[in-house]
Amino acid sequence: MEYMVGVVLALGVSGLATVVGLDRDRAFYPTLTIVIASYYDLFAVIAGSLHALMLESAGIAAFLLLSLIGFRFTLWWVVAALAAHGVFDWFHGRLIADPGVPSWWPMFCLAYDVVAAAYLSWLLGFSRVAARSNRGHSR
Repeated sequence: MEYMVGVVLALGVSGLATVVGLDRDRAFYPTLTIVIASYYDLFAVIAGSLHALMLESAGIAAFLLLSLIGFRFTLWWVVAALAAHGVFDWFHGRLIADPGVPSWWPMFCLAYDVVAAAYLSWLLGFSRVAARSNRGHSR
């Protein structure tokens, strides 16, 4: 059930973003990736675990960096960050003991992340969103 909800929600959010034009802005998917990664910090805070918060923050920093690189240079880095976060979800419980993470969250988030990565990849492949930033290029 967790996987199905993740898939449906990722398709719904991504599809809605396309229909209303939110994803025309290159910042949409990098921002989404940062928010997705930050949930693990929220769970650590809910549980009151400073140790988990410190460990989770290191992971968030990595996904934040990938998202910023992707926004600055090419959204293919954001595709990689979303897919990598899905892999991180799969192994999360073996890497970080965070008592605040709901038991269903890793499966839900894995499904969401992988589908969102695939959807963004589809958008980039069909040039519906500009992969590369125009920043820093002379006019």
